[in-house]
Amino acid sequence: MSVEAPRLRLDKWLWQARFFKTRSLAARVVAAGHVRVNAQKVHKPAGTIRPGDVLTFTQGRAVRVVKVVALGDRRGPAPEAQTLYEDLTPVKETGPKNPAYEGKGRPTGKDRRMLGSFRSGPLE
Repeated sequence: MSVEAPRLRLDKWLWQARFFKTRSLAARVVAAGHVRVNAQKVHKPAGTIRPGDVLTFTQGRAVRVVKVVALGDRRGPAPEAQTLYEDLTPVKETGPKNPAYEGKGRPTGKDRRMLGSFRSGPLE
């Protein structure tokens, strides 16, 4: 006899891993078809997952990609929830968009003049 790998409901795991505040919210997102398990769209919150599966879903305006490392027993504190998954979400570079202004807070008059010259090009 072979022992089958443990499984857990998708909505319950998303809630235990603290990606969604309530289990019903996680179920709604899954039912709307916004979650993929191993690149396959899932429409049933009762769909099961196991360690090694890769989940892709939207959270707010960001797309999250996580690999299931473990199945939880309960919805514990955040440090415990972070041990349930490995985050594979690509990191976006957040650098200054304009070299004339480095994001030091509210721009001064001099900063605004430099921004204007950067946008319109050098004055000749």
